[in-house]
Amino acid sequence: MAVDVGLAVAALVAQLAPFVSKEPWAGDSWPVASYLVVIGVSLPVVFRRRAPFAMLLLSELAAVLYDVVGEGPSQPLWYGALIAMFTVAAQAPRWQRISAIVIIVWGAFIFTGSLETAARGALLWTAAYALGRSWAARQEQVRMLQERALHLERERELEAERERSRIARDMHDILAHAVSITIAQAEAGPVVMRQGPERTEAAFDAIATAGRDAMGQLRRILGVLNAGGEADRAPQPTLAEIPKLVDQVSRSGSVTVGLTVSGSPGTVSADVEVAAYRIVQEALTNVVKHARATTATVTLDWRDRELAVTVTDDGAGPNGGTGHGLRGIRERALSCGGSASAGAVPGGRGFQVQARLPR
Repeated sequence: MAVDVGLAVAALVAQLAPFVSKEPWAGDSWPVASYLVVIGVSLPVVFRRRAPFAMLLLSELAAVLYDVVGEGPSQPLWYGALIAMFTVAAQAPRWQRISAIVIIVWGAFIFTGSLETAARGALLWTAAYALGRSWAARQEQVRMLQERALHLERERELEAERERSRIARDMHDILAHAVSITIAQAEAGPVVMRQGPERTEAAFDAIATAGRDAMGQLRRILGVLNAGGEADRAPQPTLAEIPKLVDQVSRSGSVTVGLTVSGSPGTVSADVEVAAYRIVQEALTNVVKHARATTATVTLDWRDRELAVTVTDDGAGPNGGTGHGLRGIRERALSCGGSASAGAVPGGRGFQVQARLPR
């Protein structure tokens, strides 16, 4: 509003200047009606943002009345209308812009006294319109750049959120697996000690192995965080490490785990390898923690277009299949374009987790 008031005052002062610099043709002063027309041409500039097209029409109508109502100083009343034309070109809808051009063109030929004045006016109107359209184009470009920057910022936030979720899932899987193995060995400690030093030593070895493995994986994850995401992620677990994982759980003594591979093994993407390993790890963790099972089987079934990862046990299942670990398994499968399901073994006792990952 301050800018618009300033423009209105500037236009009014410019249009009133001839009333001071020129002498009246006759009498002691210029007609009052001439002053009113000049005010009517300039003051509508205050409302140029609210109704630019109406302001343009009002300013042009007042300019036409200037030669009708009285003998004022000889001058074109252009300033307020030029500001209105700029605003129409910059803000008004297309039909108003076209209407404004038509009205100004016809007015220039009908109400202008000379060809020279008409040509000068046409140049000024064209310049005002062009400036208005350039301003509109610049504002649109600025708006698009702002939207693009906002979109990129949101993408960065989403990417950071996805990375945090991935790291949280990894840490959950690593810690849950290591702690489950440790607890299982610790609870079985009194029984193992009665079976001789060899079983006791194997139990402590299993605890130490699980702890070292967890520390190594956590160290790699923290290294990625400390490096700002630029650290080498090659040490991420792969399908080749699943036999080691199965052996580690089996050696813990709480569950006997077997591994079965069927089909023709092939290659899969890195994210599928990590997902397959983490799914097996989380499923075996659930077996150790919740299932009260004695045996479990990990099956890797290589099919034409997918790798089916199945973990089956003869226990009761993890809390009816609604735990955080199972949700994490589903999220891992979905993240690489696959799917996962969990539930009781059809027609028998036990629990089964199956993930279908794309090849």
